[in-house]
Amino acid sequence: MTAIFLSASVPVPGRGHYHETADPFLIQVAVRELVAAVIRDHHLVWGGHPAITPMIWTICEDLGVEYARSVTLYQSRFFAEWFPEENKRFSNAVLVDAVPEDREASLLKMREQMLSRDDLHAAVFVGGMQGVAAEYELYRRFHPEGRVLAAGAPGGAARDLADQIGDREARTTVDFAHLFRTAFPASGTER
Repeated sequence: MTAIFLSASVPVPGRGHYHETADPFLIQVAVRELVAAVIRDHHLVWGGHPAITPMIWTICEDLGVEYARSVTLYQSRFFAEWFPEENKRFSNAVLVDAVPEDREASLLKMREQMLSRDDLHAAVFVGGMQGVAAEYELYRRFHPEGRVLAAGAPGGAARDLADQIGDREARTTVDFAHLFRTAFPASGTER
């Protein structure tokens, strides 16, 4: 089973301009449609942003998927006091040791461990802030031939990335179900 990396967050004021274009509802819809499109045929990997982990927990519950087989949550211990309650429900979460008193180094350490997985074949970006650019660069470093899809319509840093990589359909569409099912067809279907 191949893995797909999800880089997503809901942008907040005070952390760059990303909140100005972000639509939290569309971010939620895009994440939901991605999970629904890929969860039965691919393994989903993400870094535990507190706005996204509860979404993924709820979606997995709604779809009745086996977490250990279907998803892997990565989290830096640097953020342990802010872990959402849902983190406890993912029994196969990967907790990466923090770099003492260094937020950025702790994030980099977690991202490198997460994005260096050999089974990753694609990365999807939705919403997001500064971390989107950092994760995109790391993903490209570890997987130069891997697929990249930046859903731009929900705004945030993923919109900037969609502009950068020039994927017009992914930049503008709100038909996320079609976008993700076309990009990641179910087993036994043609692309």
